[in-house]
Amino acid sequence: MDFTDIDFDQLFGSGGDTNPIMMLIWIIPIFIFVLYGQRIQLAVTSGEIKKGIKKLEDYKTKSRTELISYIKKNMNPAEDPTKKVDRFLDYFTIMPVDMDPNGIIGKVRHIVRAREDYTREHVKSLSPQTSELELTKIQTLLEIATTLQMIHKVINHMFLTAKKQNNYPLILPLQMILPFILEEAEAMHKAIPAFKMGQPIGDGIGPMVVGKMMLESKKESIAFQTVLGETQHDQRKLLLLKAEGPGSTVGRPGDAMETILSKNKPDIIIMVDAALKMEGEDSATIAQGFGAAIGGIGTERFQIEDIATKNNIPIFAIVIKQSVKEAITLMTKDIADKADDVRSQISEMIHDNTKPGQTVLLIGVGNTMGIPQ
Repeated sequence: MDFTDIDFDQLFGSGGDTNPIMMLIWIIPIFIFVLYGQRIQLAVTSGEIKKGIKKLEDYKTKSRTELISYIKKNMNPAEDPTKKVDRFLDYFTIMPVDMDPNGIIGKVRHIVRAREDYTREHVKSLSPQTSELELTKIQTLLEIATTLQMIHKVINHMFLTAKKQNNYPLILPLQMILPFILEEAEAMHKAIPAFKMGQPIGDGIGPMVVGKMMLESKKESIAFQTVLGETQHDQRKLLLLKAEGPGSTVGRPGDAMETILSKNKPDIIIMVDAALKMEGEDSATIAQGFGAAIGGIGTERFQIEDIATKNNIPIFAIVIKQSVKEAITLMTKDIADKADDVRSQISEMIHDNTKPGQTVLLIGVGNTMGIPQ
């Protein structure tokens, strides 16, 4: 066959007249995308999400394996703890009814603390001779493994539901939030070595600052896993409050405040805590503000705010900014080096907002893993 006589300009419509072959070349893809575009998009997006879910599954599996190995090595349980740990991982918490918000904070606090107490006692039952330090570390590792398992379940459920319905709009929100979920899951997974070794994490910068200030003072246990020290600073009485280290705990500063105010009302409250930085901000930067600087589900903050409001006590805050990963993994040198700067700013804040003879309550907020007092 001789192809030399074919007029390609005429075939592909580069001449003046419209060519039917070129019309088909353009119309057929448009027709396909109109009918099957959503399914094509769903298939492409599904591939990306599957990779993310595979990562979540790996984090979940590895955290469970490391938890069981750590329990076997450090608690020496009489029986294989695997079945009991798996039951712990499937525990869930049902939040109280909030149709009538009156009293909801007390109900939430009761539910959360009941779960904490239950978990603590049942973990301890694996080996009653386990020290409190090891117990707090295992509790934290258990919370990490439980959270990673729940994240994987929820994300996988959303993905499979969208696939089952062939619903691209339903999968779009998952595609948008998945990078943020993966970032937090990766941070939790990378936090496991620090907790196993009992090393300080970024969130512990608040307790580190206050703990160093109370090293030479007499300390007393004032609430569950919470200690209080007293010293003098610039002719002011300084009450120092932090979670009891070096275990992995945040203590109960709200309960501690109630006890303190029953004996000695402070004139101001200063709270030192880690805070999540915004994208573009430098890590380990220090900022000052007002209000209760404390995270969590909100029950402790409500308790502190309520006490301060009833007693007309102003609350000042100093925060050290860091990323999600930095907050729950091994404390970086940049963050640790800010402790002296924070103490300097605390001193200025005390001098500027109080008079000699007054009382200041300084609270170091955060997980005190690896940080004594």
